Amino acid sequence: MTVKFLRLLGLSRRAGKVALGADKSYESISRKKARAVFIASDLSAKTEKELKFKANGTDIKVIRTEYDIETLSKAVGSPAGVITVEDEGFATALLGELEGGK
Repeated sequence: MTVKFLRLLGLSRRAGKVALGADKSYESISRKKARAVFIASDLSAKTEKELKFKANGTDIKVIRTEYDIETLSKAVGSPAGVITVEDEGFATALLGELEGGK
């Protein structure tokens, strides 16, 4: 993953296209607004499992990042261990950064 990934997360937040935190992410998945879910590296495995269960049977990708909660929080300007992107364009760009960074 790259610094560009973090910049895109911040841009998507400023554009109002994200849901922050587990509860908001569950809601976004339920309402079928979510396009991709990014999880901090130091978030509990239980939360990740619950998010994946909620997204099961959908096209929503739930991805654990290499960034910790502090780094993701700085990128979006608010405390968050789970960031759900609700815009197809941003989600595609962010997922592309993950694939390009490997």
